[in-house]
Amino acid sequence: MAAAVRVLSGALVFMLTVAFASAQPYPARDITFIVAFAPGGVADTVARLVAQGVGTRLGRSVIIENRGGAGGNIAATAVARAAPDGHTLLVTTTALAINETLRANKTFSVGDFKTIAIVASSPESLITSASNPASNLADFMKTAKDKSINFGTAGVGSGSHIAAEYFFKEIAKVSATHVPFQGGAPAMNATMGNQIDLLATTLGGGAAAQITGGKLKGLGVASASRAAVVTNVPTFAEAGYPNFEAASWVGVFAPSNVDPEIVARLNATIQDVMKDPALLEKLTSIGFDPITGTQAQAESYFRAEVATWGKMVKALNLSIE
Repeated sequence: MAAAVRVLSGALVFMLTVAFASAQPYPARDITFIVAFAPGGVADTVARLVAQGVGTRLGRSVIIENRGGAGGNIAATAVARAAPDGHTLLVTTTALAINETLRANKTFSVGDFKTIAIVASSPESLITSASNPASNLADFMKTAKDKSINFGTAGVGSGSHIAAEYFFKEIAKVSATHVPFQGGAPAMNATMGNQIDLLATTLGGGAAAQITGGKLKGLGVASASRAAVVTNVPTFAEAGYPNFEAASWVGVFAPSNVDPEIVARLNATIQDVMKDPALLEKLTSIGFDPITGTQAQAESYFRAEVATWGKMVKALNLSIE
């Protein structure tokens, strides 16, 4: 009988503890942004800018924890398995949408996440060395059909890799060899040194600064209009390719079964952060387009991206085990 009472007492304490925890106002402790890529990268840069504003508004510290590897999948797996209390969030890029189709052996799916907000995007672009005689993408493509060309990226399976390969094979119909590098910096250095013909990258990956500094030449941006940070670089449409747009973005995600009220509060908080003029100026100056919208709009945006990038991956018959 005494043992039964102890068991009952223990169960009661557990239930009361759970009830107390669920009754605590959110956030009950510091929040962790698990960033899917290394420090200094696109996701990390945007995460740190947003984290400061979120922490100030919610009255808690927002801790940045970088867990790079496997194209963003290590961080995504960690958050998919995290307690669904809104204190552990994923900050990642277009990689989350791409990997749904590209990577065969994932330990999660996009259904394991709830999109809180997509905060910024940066158009994909094609860039060459400052000494290249072509002044824009149209000039470059005039000679591309008559010779073997190559393009570098920061790695296999990135948005820049897929967007560029899709453009060359499916849109421009030219042969182009992909040269993957171990990161954006070596790829950029190889472009400056004329070791590769083109660099496929986002403007926000550091390319905008190199273009404005005259060390690289922007040939084209895959966006509907010219980028504010490099207005001298024409769009793909201006080069004669009107039906191709691609951008890499940075978003914040939670485990799918987080309380909808917490998701709504996080979205509202981030939207308020995105009104900060200093933040907007910083994002724009490094090649990003700030994005705002409700949680439902962010979710819709993300699902559309899963479909769009999935179509490109399938057309190229790409797969990573």
